[in-house]
Amino acid sequence: MIDFDGIHPALSEALTEKGYASLTPVQEAVLDPAVAGADLLVSAQTGSGKTVAFGLAMAADILGDAKRFGPAALPAALIVAPTRELALQVRRELEWLYAPAGAVIASCVGGMDARSERRVLERGAHIVVGTPGRLCDHLRRGALDITALKVAVLDEADEMLDLGFREDLEFILQSAATDRRTLLFSATVRPEIAQLAKSYQRDAKRVSTAAEREQHLDIEYRAFAVDPGDRENAIVNVLRFYESSRALVFCGTRATVNHLTARFVNRGFPVVALSGELSQQERSHALQAMRDGRARVCIATDVAARGIDLPGLDLVIHADLPTNKETLLHRSGRTGRAGNKGTSALIVPVNARKKAERLLGWANIAAIWGAAPSAEEVLARDAERMIADPALHAPVEESETEALAALMELPPRALAAGFYRLWAAGRSAPEDLRPAGDGAKRERTEFGPSFWISLPVGHEQRAEARWLLPMLCRSGDLTRTDIGAIRVGREETAVQISTTAEDRFFGAIGAAGTLEDGIPVTRMAKAPEGLPGNPDAAPRPARKPYEGKPRSDDSAPREKRSYEQTDAPREKRTYERKEPSNWSPAPAAPADRDTGEAPRKPRHKVAARAEGPAGPHAAKSGWAKPKPKPDTAGKGPAKPGAKYGTRSDRPDSGAKPWKPKGS
Repeated sequence: MIDFDGIHPALSEALTEKGYASLTPVQEAVLDPAVAGADLLVSAQTGSGKTVAFGLAMAADILGDAKRFGPAALPAALIVAPTRELALQVRRELEWLYAPAGAVIASCVGGMDARSERRVLERGAHIVVGTPGRLCDHLRRGALDITALKVAVLDEADEMLDLGFREDLEFILQSAATDRRTLLFSATVRPEIAQLAKSYQRDAKRVSTAAEREQHLDIEYRAFAVDPGDRENAIVNVLRFYESSRALVFCGTRATVNHLTARFVNRGFPVVALSGELSQQERSHALQAMRDGRARVCIATDVAARGIDLPGLDLVIHADLPTNKETLLHRSGRTGRAGNKGTSALIVPVNARKKAERLLGWANIAAIWGAAPSAEEVLARDAERMIADPALHAPVEESETEALAALMELPPRALAAGFYRLWAAGRSAPEDLRPAGDGAKRERTEFGPSFWISLPVGHEQRAEARWLLPMLCRSGDLTRTDIGAIRVGREETAVQISTTAEDRFFGAIGAAGTLEDGIPVTRMAKAPEGLPGNPDAAPRPARKPYEGKPRSDDSAPREKRSYEQTDAPREKRTYERKEPSNWSPAPAAPADRDTGEAPRKPRHKVAARAEGPAGPHAAKSGWAKPKPKPDTAGKGPAKPGAKYGTRSDRPDSGAKPWKPKGS
């Protein structure tokens, strides 16, 4: 039974109705009389009951000696959470915890109707739960007043800093009452968290539980090494092997979430998706489908890695490896909560094993390595579950007697086969996986009965196994498994071929006995000798000496150049401009231009622009000054300094004098 010493009487009733038999270590730590009324910096494992912990810790501050709240006015407590799902989950937890006290709890989260939230705040609330962005928006608009706040709680403070909410948190805490109590909960206490606590808490007490420093003992970590091309099939087999009532599959990107969701829907899994591109309503519906059992698998990005609590979730699969140890711990922390057992499975491609081992080492986690469940193992596990199904061991009811009598007339084998088919009808078939082992380096096995052939190509002809193998498969009607060792020598290559493919190979190359490009094939009487890689082969002959053109100094060693550094100033180089060999002066202007002037010497382009030769298009092209307009003498008076007179005085104008409109 719970020791109710230190728990507010209004909350003791709620804990009893909820069926609490004992408190978790972090809940007992915040109720310690030594930290009563003080600011707290709490670090505890995910899934350790932190929501109920700060709900119990702040009861004495917001309720006092009263058993129930009075009329709702300005909020007395504010809880800030990093994600929408966590904020809504905190609200649900506090609703049952403070239900006997008659608390009015409001939520302010992004993606919801802000006008409805403002109306709720106007009517008054005892406790407000929200995300940083939406809370700042209500504060700036004057819809939220926290000047009478008694307790401020920052839940998952490290995650809020990682998401870039530092400025929003500072704005919220600066807007709150200065004599408030501040409770800061974080999975890890990094220097940024300590600085935030130092700035906005007064003589904070550090609370750390023993479980926070240990590996989560309620979670079994499994690492499955798979072939890179079998990653999705391995996820299917893991889901089928454990047959969890609720499972979370974490992906690195939204695109992977959409792809796996479509794949699992086609396979018949009851699945929902959860990612940042969905609206808040869609995300809420997905989580609700998981809670009420309509969906069994949730495929999500790391948006669900913080604070999501799904009852009965006992399997977490990492389809993509986490980027850091904090993400690994928070993903895995969705299972094994409140004393329940859970499994965290990492799908590790064999080429990423070293990365996975480093990640587990940083998180201080000892995982069990092995191959992903095969199709045979899944079917064997299905048979065990079928025999253990409670329906087979329940007593027979009278209403079932007539139907059972009809079934018992069937042959036992047919009856058993029908039951098995009905039992397996709603389950997806497992996948066949390529053997990837545990990711460790595998020893080379014996090839088996074989014969050898010789090809007259080698290093001198630039022969390589990577192009000889596909050529042998194409020309000899072989597969990769039919070919053993390929040993390339200087002028000859030996190839090992399985005896099961002997007739097929020689039938494909025909009587000519050649491969592509006319390469002849010779069958060898025994294993090759004198080729590298053969344990019985003679030593490889020494490389021939270089027969190219010798250096001019009779291959004498080249002397090493030496450079002396001096303090003397470097001599300034002078450069003399030289005209190109194909350069010739521009031709002179022809004499038959319409100006009638003699040809001029070519000038620089800039000078020509200013005073170049006149011509019919010179003014238009910018190579000459425009010709002066004809003299306007006798055409009318001109303004001082103007080129022309009035509009009617311009030459060849023909324009009428201007008159006001309507005159």
